[in-house]
Amino acid sequence: MEHAAPPAWAMLAYLVSGVLFILALRGLSSPATSRAGNRYGMIGMGIAVATTLVTHEIASLPEIIGAIAIGGGIGFVIARRIQMTAMPQLVAAFHSLVGMAAVLVGVAAYFNPAAFGILEPGGLDIAKQSRIEMGLGVAIGAITFSGSVIAFLKLAGKMSGAPILLPARHVINLGTLAAILVLVSLFHMDTPALFAGIVLASFAIGFLLIIPIGGADMPVVVSMLNSYSGWAAAAMGFTLHNTAMIITGALVGSSGAILSYIMCKAMNRSFVSVIAGGFGAAPEAAGGAPKEQRPWKRGSAEDAAFLLKEAENVIIIPGYGMAVAQAQHALREMGDVLKKEGVNVRYAIHPVAGRMPGHMNVLLAEANVPYDEVFELEDINAEFGQCDVAFIIGANDVVNPAAKTDKSSPIYGMPVFDVDKAKTVMFIKRSMGGVGYSGVDNDVFYMDQTMMLLADAKKMVEEIVKALAH
Repeated sequence: MEHAAPPAWAMLAYLVSGVLFILALRGLSSPATSRAGNRYGMIGMGIAVATTLVTHEIASLPEIIGAIAIGGGIGFVIARRIQMTAMPQLVAAFHSLVGMAAVLVGVAAYFNPAAFGILEPGGLDIAKQSRIEMGLGVAIGAITFSGSVIAFLKLAGKMSGAPILLPARHVINLGTLAAILVLVSLFHMDTPALFAGIVLASFAIGFLLIIPIGGADMPVVVSMLNSYSGWAAAAMGFTLHNTAMIITGALVGSSGAILSYIMCKAMNRSFVSVIAGGFGAAPEAAGGAPKEQRPWKRGSAEDAAFLLKEAENVIIIPGYGMAVAQAQHALREMGDVLKKEGVNVRYAIHPVAGRMPGHMNVLLAEANVPYDEVFELEDINAEFGQCDVAFIIGANDVVNPAAKTDKSSPIYGMPVFDVDKAKTVMFIKRSMGGVGYSGVDNDVFYMDQTMMLLADAKKMVEEIVKALAH
């Protein structure tokens, strides 16, 4: 049977949904407007879902409503209970669900095409163009699912964050991708084996693409998987002739792709290199073992409090270590105390700090740090020359000068904060034995103006706050 065109009012409703989704993306580009952006997105999705339910023949509306209620309830409970430090793995888990949803919709449409209105005229078989769209949607969805599962396991610490490099991995990956493309191109033939082959090969390539990627590339991985989930939804939208899915999927896919490009540019890496292998996959080539024998200075919370209180300008650089220690609230309290003493306190955020795009912004917003005190790298990097104290908490690679000086370093060319220009550098980390995800030792540890504060980040900041009070 042929697919009936939706009524004019439905197309208008989908258009309104699309505009709201664009406003949502615009709102989510800044912490100050993120709440409004989320509201626009929810309203747009509500309109799209309601329009689809009204304009399509639903076998059992109570079952659909019940499923929405169950899924929405689970999502609400998870969102209320999740810690901000676990947000990256939650995002990865949600991406996996989007990918699996695309696969399941494709499976349902393949085995019952009449219910989705994708038969050829005369009702004999699935339309050929729908087969290609279905094959692409299922393939991208399966890649998103298995890739997101691996990302979740790595981010949650249930799997090693180090790159897992298989022998001849490039040959295997290219061969599997080529096989998927061939199977999709042959999918015009009505062979269930072809459909099964697309699904299985796509699950495999999602797994193979993510396991060689190390922890430092996780922000790119998260945004990349977000893009994949959007393209999967868009492909299935073409299959099902659903305008809302096409608009939504294209917006998510394109915005995720742009964000991935921004992340790669911030790391001075090409998107292809991120997919091909892990960041810091060979620590020996990244400068060897940490140079712990070099002289360095250790400070106490009292020393840090004295210098901070005497400073005029303090720039705080947070990293993933702050997230692990959940030190954001103590850090905001320290900033408030310093501001009462007349100190100019600002926060500097690197585009790839943390485990997902915007991770540090989310944590600082949770701690109610004023938005006008938070600056991106390009807006504040020139200020370190007039900075009295650069306060680094849980960051490493994003302040490593090797990115500017060592051409053999895996982070060479990555824009970093010029903390070496500050009068005093305070560096909070657990011990001198650890290095960043890149595996590169950091010369900042050994600079004359650097004071190493070796402790759990939250505990150290709380001790500094107490010392400031006295």
